[in-house]
Amino acid sequence: MSCGEPHETDCSEVLDHLYEFLDREMPDSDCTKFETHFEECSPCLEKYGLEQAVKKLVKRCCGHDDVPSDLRAKVMGRIEMIRAGEAVPDQDVSASAQE
Repeated sequence: MSCGEPHETDCSEVLDHLYEFLDREMPDSDCTKFETHFEECSPCLEKYGLEQAVKKLVKRCCGHDDVPSDLRAKVMGRIEMIRAGEAVPDQDVSASAQE
């Protein structure tokens, strides 16, 4: 998706990292770039607003469920493996947590 207009930060970069922005998991300088982009680009701003609304809805409807600690640990371990660039086993995390 792109509005067809040139921007300092490309629409594809913004959309590829939209959840990092929503979750504030990126440096402040990148957040500032994204905020500037949203001021200039209404299609990306619309997508941001939609994803923000979905995130709020999920939190409101599903945010009260307790996650088993062993499942949480396995998921966090997988995330760390991915961030470190390690190979991730093909085994389903949810299936192994129920065993």
